[in-house]
Amino acid sequence: MKHIAVDVTKDRVAVVTIDCKDSTVNKVSSELLDEIAGMLDKINLKELIGLVIVSGKEDNFVVGADIDEVLAMKSDGEIRNYISRANDIINRIDDLPIPVVSCIHGNCLGGGLEVALASDYRIAADSTKTVMGLPEVMLGLLPAGGGTQRLPRLIGLKEALPLMLTGKNIRVRKAKKLGLIDEIVVPYGLAEIGVTRALELARKGFRRKRKRFLADMFLESPLGRGMVFKQARQMVMRQTRGLYPAPLEIIDSVEFGYKKGLGKGIERDIERFVRLVMSSEAKSLMNIFFGITNLKKNPYKSKARDVKKMAVLGAGLMGSGIASVSTQVCDTILMKDMNLDAAARGMSEVWKGIASQVKSGAVRKFDGDVMYGKLVPCDDYSRFRGTDIVIEAVFEDLSLKRKILKDVEEAADRDTIFASNTSALPITSIAKGCRRPQNVIGMHYFSPVPRMPLLEIIKTDKTAAWVTATALELGIRQGKTCIIVRDGPGFYTTRILAPLLLESSRVISEGGEIPEVDRAMQLFGYPVGPMTLLDEVGIDVGIHVIEEVRPIFEPRGITSPVDFSVLSDKGFLGRKSKKGLYRYDLPRKKGEKPVNSEVYSLFSDVPRKKINVEEVQHRISLMMVNEAVTCLEEGIISSPRDGDMGAVLGLGFPPFRGGPFRYIDGMGAGAIVALMEKLAVTYGIRFTPAGMLKQMASRGKRFYQ
Repeated sequence: MKHIAVDVTKDRVAVVTIDCKDSTVNKVSSELLDEIAGMLDKINLKELIGLVIVSGKEDNFVVGADIDEVLAMKSDGEIRNYISRANDIINRIDDLPIPVVSCIHGNCLGGGLEVALASDYRIAADSTKTVMGLPEVMLGLLPAGGGTQRLPRLIGLKEALPLMLTGKNIRVRKAKKLGLIDEIVVPYGLAEIGVTRALELARKGFRRKRKRFLADMFLESPLGRGMVFKQARQMVMRQTRGLYPAPLEIIDSVEFGYKKGLGKGIERDIERFVRLVMSSEAKSLMNIFFGITNLKKNPYKSKARDVKKMAVLGAGLMGSGIASVSTQVCDTILMKDMNLDAAARGMSEVWKGIASQVKSGAVRKFDGDVMYGKLVPCDDYSRFRGTDIVIEAVFEDLSLKRKILKDVEEAADRDTIFASNTSALPITSIAKGCRRPQNVIGMHYFSPVPRMPLLEIIKTDKTAAWVTATALELGIRQGKTCIIVRDGPGFYTTRILAPLLLESSRVISEGGEIPEVDRAMQLFGYPVGPMTLLDEVGIDVGIHVIEEVRPIFEPRGITSPVDFSVLSDKGFLGRKSKKGLYRYDLPRKKGEKPVNSEVYSLFSDVPRKKINVEEVQHRISLMMVNEAVTCLEEGIISSPRDGDMGAVLGLGFPPFRGGPFRYIDGMGAGAIVALMEKLAVTYGIRFTPAGMLKQMASRGKRFYQ
């Protein structure tokens, strides 16, 4: 067999090792299912007293379904056959008359966890690599291999639903506490420990005892379950506004299974899975998964140089965040600020993040201490010799950044990379007049750095290939999804965000209510509305961005409808000043932020009026979409994939729509052009479709084939 091996010990325990060839991970493919089915057909149950399932991989058990195979399925029948076969095999494992022990080390996700759930006993390696979860909802799917049925029965409804609805992974101690696993063991000799447990189970059996408090017992009753399901649906609708079908299907699945039984629940799940796989939402989310996976590979790795010593200039929110994601990939991290107290405050923020990782089990205490020990506070450049890369994260001031670059070139080495974390200043402008422009690059992180997945790497015409390759390799090792873009005002992400914010502001100047504009775009699928986002970014930062992109926008009619400096002069900077477009110094009313009513008169004297939600959604979203196409046309980004990943991961473009380019493909380029031309008649030349978009429409082409 290609993917599994079966060894029978002298004690008559079958050890099944899953080791998918030509892959770094074990995936539930049709080939693997066929081999497992063949193995179950061949083993002589009369001669065995136990079965142990282990992985042949170093860092994963089974990571779930083969998404490439699932996405390639074109018909309901193909999908139904695949998931039905998976359930047949998992049910056969569940029904085996001998004890089955799953030995988990590394990622045990999706279908992998569903196999483990069908086992009689689960042991997990005490390792930071070991995580478990049912992440299908993140792909627009549901755990259709029995996960929605077996997990609640094992750990209880109250604990199981959040795991399935969020798709979050949990580590070994949390899993043990929940009752998801039965034992934590050392990460060595897993197969031998599994055999021992199988023999014990065969000899004296095992009765699992789950701690149940009175409240838990009520929630497991029909009345209690009804309350849980009702609250879960309300929560999902608040968070997703019904735009994502998978979470609601998961709730329906669990409820149906409790009413009709496990077998009937799985039968219904098969049909739910078929329906979801064929949905546009799931296809978009799966394509995002593939985009992220592909961008974790560095095509220029052979040119990359090691980064052992790093310096971060500016130990504030961004600087400490950059240092935080670098503690596991660099040997030394210099944290420089104006004085040592400021540097120490930045180090303290890094320590908080490390301590949180230690508490969760993601990092061992000893390793956490080592990570913190790599940080060195600085208030000058005396330690900068031998630094491989310097990342500046100071204020968005061109003169300041140029001065810092000059200081670094004097203090560091000839091959030291200088990376700017600017969000809008052209890297070429920062590098103007420097000694070694080939060493200068942009590395635009998003705040908060430890949580935001995107890193936008900006290269100039003079940036050396090895510098780009090294920055990319560092970003990947920091855990980021990286896109490489060409230098220019606003680069890619800031450039396509600016028209969205300006059009949103224009709707306000025409009489729209601030909360209504935010709500319209949330109904479109954005996690937060544009006005809230502007407050979060900072109106002063917005002013700076507008100034940077003005030269390329004004000729196309993309202008600001209001002088935002008037807001800034009045101290309306956003959340950081407690006043912006909203008030943050006043209590919420019915969960809503109070509007800063003073800003309306600063926008215009037009009376407030109801907005046409659909038209506003089109106006605002298409300004971003059209600019994304323009960036592709100009070579700012190199592919639609990079454009989609940047918009979704960096700016919150609705994931279920797949990104600007998949959104165009879904709507049809012709329909988008017609809509924009109609808006141009009413609202002006800023809605003129990009040349590439009109060309795609005239030829009936798509960005993705």
